[in-house]
Amino acid sequence: MFSRLNQVARHLTRPLPNYLHNSAFAGPAAATMAQERSKRMMNTAACLIIGDEVLGGKTVDTNSAWFAKYSFSLGINLKRVEVISDDEGEIVEAARRMSSNYDFVVTSGGIGPTHDDITYQSIARAFNLPLVLHDASYEKMKALSKPHPSNPNFDWNVDSPAKTAKLRMVQLPYDSALPDADQVVFVADDLWVPVSVVNGNIHILPGIPRLFEKMLTGLKPRLLPRLTDPEGKGVHRILFSTPMAESEVAGFLTELSAKTEPRGVKVGSYPRWGKSRNTVTLVGRDQEFMESLVQEVERGVRGHRVKVEGEDDDSGSDKEA
Repeated sequence: MFSRLNQVARHLTRPLPNYLHNSAFAGPAAATMAQERSKRMMNTAACLIIGDEVLGGKTVDTNSAWFAKYSFSLGINLKRVEVISDDEGEIVEAARRMSSNYDFVVTSGGIGPTHDDITYQSIARAFNLPLVLHDASYEKMKALSKPHPSNPNFDWNVDSPAKTAKLRMVQLPYDSALPDADQVVFVADDLWVPVSVVNGNIHILPGIPRLFEKMLTGLKPRLLPRLTDPEGKGVHRILFSTPMAESEVAGFLTELSAKTEPRGVKVGSYPRWGKSRNTVTLVGRDQEFMESLVQEVERGVRGHRVKVEGEDDDSGSDKEA
């Protein structure tokens, strides 16, 4: 008894991993690991939303939802979404942890021209990298960006506060030991904003939804060779509509899940508050196995398969969850 207690005590007193420790993210060995990480297969993903405006309720985050659908379409398992403030220490900790734990990491927000846009500098600090004015990004910025109506006489050849602010957006975390093509990716000819790739798997993106979506869409061809299913068709979802409350089908779904999980198929149950019908899902890669379960699930939940959630709702009817 005392021996077991001593073992537990020793376990609880072990120091936690220190993600703010610097030595692991410096030197040739770190560059080699980053290059290896940039080539490995992509099975898991994480999304880091950065911005006080999201946490303060000023802006609604839609990028993580869009990224969830994007990951699903590629057969990448999105494992984590976090929203953090414009705080350097929090960005450093989250970037290091996510880079270590997941194959494909995207960040959203904090790369504009103002003082509170600190994503580049924070992620540079996380991996002991300098911020470098990236010449190709700068040239594309000058060629493609237009003067703002509030500053029609802006001149790239004249030093000014506005120019200094703009340059913040092309000063990127940069590792001179790695190929430029592995660190800075241009995804569209008409877009000067680069995807800055750090530590091999962190992809720094703007928070503006239109740009976030366009840049990830443009990045897709670069990702396809690193997917388990290069066609991005490996994950399937089957939807079922049921008039039953979740509590009524819980027993059946528990038994079904025990049968499907060894085959990599997950069973989901989703109440739809204020609607007449709830939703049950099967999600997995083994399409033939999933199709073989359709009739069993329809009987078990006293419902039927649907293509789109809500397509068979009864108007004006509520449903207990």
